Amino acid sequence: MTAAGLNQDFAADPAELAALTEIQQRVLWLATRIVDAANHDRATGDGVKVGGHQASSASLVTAMTALYFSYLGPDDKVSVKPHASPVFHAIQYLLGELDGSYLTKLRAFGGLQSYPSRTKDPDRVDFSTGSVGLGPAAPLFAAAARRYVDAHFGARARSRFVALLGDAELDEGNVWEAIADPACAGLGEVMWIVDFNRQSLDRVVPGIREGQLRLQFEAAGWHVVEVKYGRRLQAVFDRPGGTALKAWIDAMPNERYQSLFGLTGAELRARFLDGAPADVAPVLSVVPDDDLGALLTDLGGHDLTAMLDAYAECDAVTDRPSVVFAYTVKGWGLPIAGNPRNHSALLSTEQIAQLRTAQGLTEAAEWDRLSPDTAAGRLVSARAALLKRPQPTAHPPIPVPTQVETRSPAKPTSTQEAFGRLVSGLARTPEVARHLVTTAPDVATSTNLAGFINKFGVFAPAEVQNYTAADSPVRWTESPAGQHIELGISEMNLFLLLGQLGLAWDLSDQPLLPIGTVYDPFVCRGLDAFIYGTYSGARFLIAGTPSGVTLAPEGGAHQSTITASIGLELPNVVFSEPAYTRALDWVLCDALARMGRGEAGSSAYLRLTTRPLDQAPFEAALARVGEERLREQVLAGGYRLHVASELENAGAPVVHLAASGAVLPEVLAAAAELASEGVAAHVVDVTSLDRLYTGWRSSLQQDYRSASGPRRPSVLKELFPGRAPIVTVHDAASHAMAWLGSAVGVPAVPLGVDSFGQSGAVADLYAQHDLVPGAIVNAALAALAL
Repeated sequence: MTAAGLNQDFAADPAELAALTEIQQRVLWLATRIVDAANHDRATGDGVKVGGHQASSASLVTAMTALYFSYLGPDDKVSVKPHASPVFHAIQYLLGELDGSYLTKLRAFGGLQSYPSRTKDPDRVDFSTGSVGLGPAAPLFAAAARRYVDAHFGARARSRFVALLGDAELDEGNVWEAIADPACAGLGEVMWIVDFNRQSLDRVVPGIREGQLRLQFEAAGWHVVEVKYGRRLQAVFDRPGGTALKAWIDAMPNERYQSLFGLTGAELRARFLDGAPADVAPVLSVVPDDDLGALLTDLGGHDLTAMLDAYAECDAVTDRPSVVFAYTVKGWGLPIAGNPRNHSALLSTEQIAQLRTAQGLTEAAEWDRLSPDTAAGRLVSARAALLKRPQPTAHPPIPVPTQVETRSPAKPTSTQEAFGRLVSGLARTPEVARHLVTTAPDVATSTNLAGFINKFGVFAPAEVQNYTAADSPVRWTESPAGQHIELGISEMNLFLLLGQLGLAWDLSDQPLLPIGTVYDPFVCRGLDAFIYGTYSGARFLIAGTPSGVTLAPEGGAHQSTITASIGLELPNVVFSEPAYTRALDWVLCDALARMGRGEAGSSAYLRLTTRPLDQAPFEAALARVGEERLREQVLAGGYRLHVASELENAGAPVVHLAASGAVLPEVLAAAAELASEGVAAHVVDVTSLDRLYTGWRSSLQQDYRSASGPRRPSVLKELFPGRAPIVTVHDAASHAMAWLGSAVGVPAVPLGVDSFGQSGAVADLYAQHDLVPGAIVNAALAALAL
């Protein structure tokens, strides 16, 4: 075998073929029994079917046996089709990477997850899968991240990035967005294996799509391999008349081919030959009725030699990604093979018993690993030793400073403008600068990354001639030294790349500080991949800008309303919406420092705006509170921007005005108007709804779990002392901040954007959504009357 474990002369080694065949059968049995045990041996008490996809697992047994027991090396990374999870765990068990106690715990709490999960499964999973289409794209972007890492930090041991995917996953648009992106071109370490079983959840996929799919991949620059027929059928094709037989099968629609399953003998022969050219029948005349079914379903995806030959062919192609179309049978080796309704079907207890007997197993030995005294057992032991990975490197924390700038700008500044300046300013710390990598879906300059790009350049695998005019404000210099990765206009690709850059610490043994920018309303367009990355444990920072109806002239299609709620509710992400430059500076550096320390769940989402704000109110708070204490409060989630102490001490009615981001000038104006009417209005700048909510929720949870009395977190006590009512003001959906009233235990009036916006001036749109001072004053008076 080679260092990677691939025997290039495999077809000439019948002993290894026999051992692999035995391993394959044991994998099929274990995967099937794992699902059976979850559904028939374990009582859940809730009456809900457990499931587990026995048929979808079986179709990939051959491909995965060939991968893990002959092809993969220790540095290779694999994304497993969601429904093949039982096969993956069966293989990990045989390799000694999974304790046998988990085999009966598929889809049980604390057990094997329904789909492979990096963060929740007990065995080693390279890529989480489950959301269709994202699993195969992840290795593609992981390979792009590796290419960047190799160029900047020295070449790692070669890894191949492999994805096993169902053919129905090619219906997902994000797959085609990924393969077409220039950032993924030329990645010869990538191989996709398409489980071409031609069945989806509800039906047999109509027509014959492989030709169309082949052309689409080839147009994107991919190498395509088709593994359609096994050795038995190919041998028949080589006989006289075999060409006609092959042409007849090739032309047969999927629906008709699938209808052959379940038929036997003369009935199968008659169905297959109905309408066939005259020279097809003689080819099959020498095949006994009892052997005809096995011959006609002899597909390449279940031929170990054919699959390993395909892998070797892909391995030889180093200048572009490869895709293998492996024709398979859904439910291969099981009584439900090829049944159009087998997607969620489960074998009966009787069928499991028959399969156990056919495998030569007993109930006492059904969970056993292969005996180490057999050829198959020795092969498994050798592969287990080969695939062992070394312990990850313990990287020191990246020394991110607590702040980039020491004073607020003299002129009104937007957080979007300040963000670009601060990211560029981080370069003054060399160890931080070398770990920074930025990316954007064709919006880098309009989201203020131009300064960083001018300083560090654009990443490209090879030097690219720069034709930009010398006096251009953006110097678009592309080279392997560049630190900005430009993507096409695909928010899904943005979050997929950010996720894999954020996992480079694990998949490429290199910590990075990935930063992405995107138009805030289009966070929703990449949300599936955003969730995927954070679920997988990735660490990255995304700046959504410009946000809200404050981007007034652009109209409703470019105005975000629900993104604050997304940030607040998304696990493993800290959402922040600072309004002032110094606060943004502290929040940005804190987020990068948490990433640089490798903290779990340390992704960050900053919601920024294009509206310039006067920095004087923040400077006044800074003078009142002091820098160290104010920084603590900003990072904890909020601080009191304006305090109406004199009026409150004089006995005036009190109201709290809580706001985030660009609307603070209107809130401060409303506080001044309320003061003129004898109302003490304190203004709270909520820098992170997320941190305030998490603190409140954690305190509440601790109280009810310990049956102790309710308490308010100290942060909320400090921000909202006493029992005064609250008005929340937000350039986002009003409900995102409405919980503050409940948390503090006082009446609350939420103001925000609860309908689609339109084009106009900021004042026009703020008036429409009650974000102007007069509306805020009226809301405060209403809150006081509650």
